[in-house]
Amino acid sequence: MRRPVALRLQAALGTLALAAAAAAGVVLTMPEAAAAAGGATGYATQNGGTTGGAGGKTVRATTGTAIHEALCGRADSSTPITIEVEGTINHGNTSKVSGDSCNTAADKIELKQVGNVTIVGVGGGAVFDQLGIHIRESSNIIIQNVTVRNVKKSGSPTSNGGDAIGMESDVRNVWVDHTTLEASGGESEGYDGLFDMKDNTQYVTLSYSVLRNSGRGGLIGSSESDRSNGYVTFHHNLYENIDSRAPLLRGGTAHMYNNHYVSLNKSGINSRAGAKAKVDNNYFEDSKDVLGTFYTDEAGSWQVSGNIFDNVTWSERSGDNNPAGPDPQSNTTVSIPYSYTLDDASCVPSVVSGTAGANKGLKVSDGGCTPQTPDPTDPTDPGPTDPTDPTDPDPTDPPSGTNLSLGAGADGSSKASGTSYGNVRDGDLSTYWSPAGTTGSVSVKWSSARTVGKINIREAAGSQGAIGSYRVVNHDTGAVLASGSGAGVITFSPVSLEKLTFEITGASGTPKVAEFETYAG
Repeated sequence: MRRPVALRLQAALGTLALAAAAAAGVVLTMPEAAAAAGGATGYATQNGGTTGGAGGKTVRATTGTAIHEALCGRADSSTPITIEVEGTINHGNTSKVSGDSCNTAADKIELKQVGNVTIVGVGGGAVFDQLGIHIRESSNIIIQNVTVRNVKKSGSPTSNGGDAIGMESDVRNVWVDHTTLEASGGESEGYDGLFDMKDNTQYVTLSYSVLRNSGRGGLIGSSESDRSNGYVTFHHNLYENIDSRAPLLRGGTAHMYNNHYVSLNKSGINSRAGAKAKVDNNYFEDSKDVLGTFYTDEAGSWQVSGNIFDNVTWSERSGDNNPAGPDPQSNTTVSIPYSYTLDDASCVPSVVSGTAGANKGLKVSDGGCTPQTPDPTDPTDPGPTDPTDPTDPDPTDPPSGTNLSLGAGADGSSKASGTSYGNVRDGDLSTYWSPAGTTGSVSVKWSSARTVGKINIREAAGSQGAIGSYRVVNHDTGAVLASGSGAGVITFSPVSLEKLTFEITGASGTPKVAEFETYAG
């Protein structure tokens, strides 16, 4: 999918000088190209995607108070904003700020009941020192290019329950990228997890980050009964000198690929309580019990391929200790709905060393085992909001390839009299389906899974423009693949599924869908 025009404007204006910092530590600036270069990856691309503050105002902050002021100064809690952070953020410069568009606290960076926010380190770097980042009841959040260190739950000062980054209570679509999360010990020294997700947190990606020197790397689910979390991707991260929870999974699905694990001292990926882990092309080194179900009799499962185990030791299976090794084998299958390219496991240590962590220039890998610098300006992007751009495709033109809907099945919500679900996959523009009212859904379905990455919604003659807002939903999982307004070509990350649903959630008249075409993308 094309990036919003605001991101291209940020890139174009990225060389403009910034005004001097105000006393409060916040300055309104022209947009820069610092945030979200390359775009979200993994599960954060699902459920409508993760774009953070794209399209909104950009603000520079040098204190925690200024970060809160930026959140509180918006028109409402979902107004997009990018907050560029430079310098050290700590308890001494972070206070609670009040407003209708925020709900902040003095002892943490609080992203509570907000949406469409990017926090990105710029300039000489951003360090959150003994101050955690808390995400609660929020969605569409990007945290990028920052260091969070030495956050404590006991001792002094305390912050965020001891989590460097913690998410809980109905959180959706978070991308944490190129961060350094570190502690200086375990629970006995006052520290807790580096990256925790609890109480219905879903569609999260942690990429190109360093997690080190902690007793606990992180968890998905606060207890064996907290199984409402999941759909989390971990890729190209370095876990170093971690005792356990790299991560701990309680229920849900997680995908770990191209991570480098060094000195996991007690256990690593702990899949339990019905969790599923897909573990691809990782490099495990100088570690113990890097995969399995540990400290519980409620088992999880895993699918493994392409991993390298270098000087990994395995304990005996007994009681609540069930390591996957010494010869890890798959005991489940996990279907991944997004596209990704694997680096060979043998080069993971060098690739992760050159890309992971804050202040690495947001370098990434393209699967070729060589760090790459993403181009935030994307000169091939023609810009869908530019009406004069001659390269923009006509939304009524079909995509190339085979229309997978021909010969498929169809069903949906209540239909208007005289119409048929089958009319949307018969190749005939003179026949159509209409919902019983102005909103409804129609689905295309197959007897076995098909990979779909693009659809074309064609309205019947005389009804063009009636379709307003929509959602494209993977009926198999309920995941929202795309959302927007208007008919035409809709692109999303290719996904394997048996049933795809087009939901019309708003219309200016009676919608008439002549064809619901599907393509591999």
